[in-house]
Amino acid sequence: MRSLGIYGDHAQTVVRRLSALRQLSVEAVAALEQAVLEGLLRAGPGEDLIAEGEPLDSVRIVLSGWAFRHKTLEDGRRQIVNFIFPGETCDAHVYLLSALDHTISAVTSVVYAEIRRAPFEKLLASDRTLAEAFMCETLLNNAIQREWVINLGRRVALERVAHLFCEIHERLRPVGLVDGNSCALPVTQMDLADATGLSVVHLNRTIQELRASGLIVLRERTLTIPDLDALKSAALYSPSYLEIYRRG
Repeated sequence: MRSLGIYGDHAQTVVRRLSALRQLSVEAVAALEQAVLEGLLRAGPGEDLIAEGEPLDSVRIVLSGWAFRHKTLEDGRRQIVNFIFPGETCDAHVYLLSALDHTISAVTSVVYAEIRRAPFEKLLASDRTLAEAFMCETLLNNAIQREWVINLGRRVALERVAHLFCEIHERLRPVGLVDGNSCALPVTQMDLADATGLSVVHLNRTIQELRASGLIVLRERTLTIPDLDALKSAALYSPSYLEIYRRG
């Protein structure tokens, strides 16, 4: 991994994401952009941003590309426990822990910011709106994690996959990564299987069922949802868990 220099567009991604949670002050935006641009790094597909057990002394924010959190059992079985999309933080207060209890890896090429603990705490102390935005993001991540537990524990296969597609679409929207009813889906069927707790064979059958029902179109690593309301209905999906924060 190496420093990239100044890429202003990447800083805007996290500004847009946090601004959807709290109305940031002008001063907060300027301070955040500066902190992000001073710590730009890159990871290639499959590369770890940080591995389970590594010590923690900084906050990582994904600015472009996709990453995911995962844990792997001793026999090699892997569970993806969440995806991390552009503008999202890999836990704003994770440096309070002694070591990470899971691994964060890049799905695609990823540009991310790494901000050391002292500058990050100074950043939060400098502006209330920024501190509240990062706290809202932490609470939102908790809500997403609870929904993933329900997905794995109670929804049937078709509902699980449909729900994941709905969530991906809705989480990409605030940073302008949805084009009409389409968005990128740069993951493999193995990734989707590991995220939904299904075998690859079962996952493939489920995707074919969603396709045959006209609920999704998958082509060239792009997900198109012809009727989002219909897919939400099939998934028993409610977006309320993504809207738990109060702006202002």
